[in-house]
Amino acid sequence: MITRMVLVLFVIAAVAAVVLGVALVVHTSRRRSAPAPDDPREILKRRYAAGEIDEDEYLRRMSGLSQDW
Repeated sequence: MITRMVLVLFVIAAVAAVVLGVALVVHTSRRRSAPAPDDPREILKRRYAAGEIDEDEYLRRMSGLSQDW
């Protein structure tokens, strides 16, 4: 009886550890994948969305940023 209860508690703890581990990995990967607000591409996106630059200017500058110099 006691060994069965210990086994059930162990399984519950293992499932909880897996769930917490997955949640931690997802949370960490979301935080790392968010671009910095001062990233040049983000600044260009904001300027285009605000109407400060037109589509041609946006595409030209974005193309320049993606080239390896």
